[in-house]
Amino acid sequence: MTLIKRVGKVLAVIVVVLAVSSFASHQYVNHVEKQRPVVTLAKHPKKVLFFYRDDCPDCQSIFHRIYWHNAISHNILFINMNQPQNRHYIQKYQLTSVPTLIRDNQRYTGTNQQKIKQIVGD
Repeated sequence: MTLIKRVGKVLAVIVVVLAVSSFASHQYVNHVEKQRPVVTLAKHPKKVLFFYRDDCPDCQSIFHRIYWHNAISHNILFINMNQPQNRHYIQKYQLTSVPTLIRDNQRYTGTNQQKIKQIVGD
């Protein structure tokens, strides 16, 4: 087998592995997004609060980016507002829409990546 054929096969295997890995990680994050745990804020001081709904298109458009940021920094608390027991946060934080991020006295509602970075950090 020539060197070009070997390199071609190796590259093909790498591409397939990367594609499968990418698909699997995407599916996993989608699974995490759909979870609806009851959240207790007292257990998570000093975290950025990310209020979202798993059926919200705007929330879905930024969820993966926020999830992967949190995988590195561990500073975000995900609060799915489709969990009925999390809805008391609507009044507590005067939520009017999702996605909303709150950090200390900073608040942002929307999908602008630059504004999200300001809240969650780099």
